[in-house]
Amino acid sequence: MNRKKLAVVALAVCGAVGVRAQAVGSAASQAPEPGESTEVWSNNLGFEPVGVGDLVYVSVTGSPELSRSSRVTADGKLMLPLLREGVPVRGLTPSRIADAVAAALVKEKVLVDPIVAASVLEYRSRRVSVVGAVRVPCSFQAVGDLRLLDAIARAQGTSPEAGPEVIVSFPSEKDGERSPLHVPIRALLAARDPSLNIVLSGGEEIRVPEAQKLFIVGNVKMPGSYPLADPEGSTVLKALALSQGSLPFTAKRAYIYRLIADSGKRQEIPVELREILHRKRPDVPLQANDILYVPDNPKTRLTAATLDRMAGFGSSVGTGLVIWH
Repeated sequence: MNRKKLAVVALAVCGAVGVRAQAVGSAASQAPEPGESTEVWSNNLGFEPVGVGDLVYVSVTGSPELSRSSRVTADGKLMLPLLREGVPVRGLTPSRIADAVAAALVKEKVLVDPIVAASVLEYRSRRVSVVGAVRVPCSFQAVGDLRLLDAIARAQGTSPEAGPEVIVSFPSEKDGERSPLHVPIRALLAARDPSLNIVLSGGEEIRVPEAQKLFIVGNVKMPGSYPLADPEGSTVLKALALSQGSLPFTAKRAYIYRLIADSGKRQEIPVELREILHRKRPDVPLQANDILYVPDNPKTRLTAATLDRMAGFGSSVGTGLVIWH
């Protein structure tokens, strides 16, 4: 009985050792050859075409001396050992790069039937920049399915000073320069038109200009400068709403000071404020860089102050008469 148990244990141990040896052998057969980096395959960034400065890893099966990483040169080539000339790879995807390297090895009679694989370790040619009125201006590489909203999200969105549109500038092409694209921010965020959320392939500059300003001064609760972010513009009533309304003793008439083109001077435009508030006149539109001045009425203020003093004097006199009596 003890011999049977020992036999069973011995068979189990041998089986376990055999399975382990098989696993080790399988792992050894899949292990990278000398000179290969195990980080290459885990860090493969994608299948986008490469450009100048990108870091490409080329692996040639059975030839560790040819397997290495190198950057694309300024003239768009990969320089590999045993090849007299560089391999043109600019604009090629990793699979096409592997084909081009294999063809070059056969052409220069280095190998007869090479098995070549290529991957991208680092992109430098697909830079996208996001600048202007965003929370965190940044630049990054356009890898994968990158779209305009993704780029704005990487900049953590637009700032409160952002204007009504995003301007996308494209890199110059062989056929000439492409005109910048103006994308309305509200329509982009509303996603009513998917074509506005364009695909970015690298080289684009995304600029969010600051909104033009509207200046509100005078007898209002919150005077100051306000961004004119509404594409439809602003009006006198909207300006009063931005400044949280007017204070007491406001004059009947306000004034708009507007820049005269090519002169640097401003013209004064009177506005019948009280009649607009009482809906007796239509609202007046405002332009960018307008100054809306809401004056107070000194006569009304003086009259009110006089009445307050008289009321105070009368109450004190009446109190004195009551005490005297």
